[in-house]
Amino acid sequence: MKLLTGNSNPPLAKAIADYLDVPLTEASVRRFADEEVFVEIHENVRGEDVFVIQSTSFPANDNLMELLIMIDALRRASAKRITAVVPYFGYARQDRKPGPRTPISAKLVANIITSAGANRVLSVDLHAGQIQGFFDIPTDNLYGAPVMSADIQARFGDQNIMVVSPDVGGVVRARSLAKRLDNAPLAIVDKRRERAGESEVMNIIGDVEGRFCILIDDIVDSAGTLCNAAAALKAAGAAGVVAYCTHGVLSGAAIARVEASELTELVVTDSIVAPDSVSDAGKIRRLTIAPLVGEAIKRIADESSVSSLFD
Repeated sequence: MKLLTGNSNPPLAKAIADYLDVPLTEASVRRFADEEVFVEIHENVRGEDVFVIQSTSFPANDNLMELLIMIDALRRASAKRITAVVPYFGYARQDRKPGPRTPISAKLVANIITSAGANRVLSVDLHAGQIQGFFDIPTDNLYGAPVMSADIQARFGDQNIMVVSPDVGGVVRARSLAKRLDNAPLAIVDKRRERAGESEVMNIIGDVEGRFCILIDDIVDSAGTLCNAAAALKAAGAAGVVAYCTHGVLSGAAIARVEASELTELVVTDSIVAPDSVSDAGKIRRLTIAPLVGEAIKRIADESSVSSLFD
């Protein structure tokens, strides 16, 4: 097995390598003077099972190009199998045509990764389950729920917990987490989004009065949805509100918005490398998914079951 990483999230790649006790493959992933990506692998990978660890987070296009060029370099170096390990799969929110003359960018990116030469894809909490079907190669979608549920039980196990989905589309994800938390009750925030990047909370489906609410989502970007949901839950009598999100995109004024919100805490994973402002934020905490991804990589390399990780 060989592990290769680009520049999107070196700390996570190093943590995965430490978990597997496998050193990261020596490689140069740098830029020409005009910002073109240059990749050179300094170790023999002929006949090897290679895992390329690269999130397509900000800057999404740069990190995506790094992934594609690393895959091409490995293919031309005669690697036996190339697995694209993409903890955060960018462009996943464009998974359908919401209106006329709009792209399905998630499918386009899936096609490009496959054409570059990837034999398999491993990701974490894809925005929509059907994105697995966009790839014509084997695709494993890991779930962050086991990591989150263990943290929730350790920190808030003595609370009167209720799991809350911030929108109707996240009910399946919320129900899965609630099941892991001893079948905790479930509530839904009904919201109306007037335009991209803005959300308006309408009402709460479920009785949250006196409950300690756990908001669960896959991506927190502008944090508007979560903060509005937290305010609505507190107004409905919730004893406290904590949010758990797999991918902390946290663009624009998101961190300041979280700090000023009714949220007690926002917990994100390290699928995306955190800027210094996240480390300085008092309400944002990070969990690592390195053991989860590392174990999945180990099982793929050993040709054993990945799905049993979530039994």
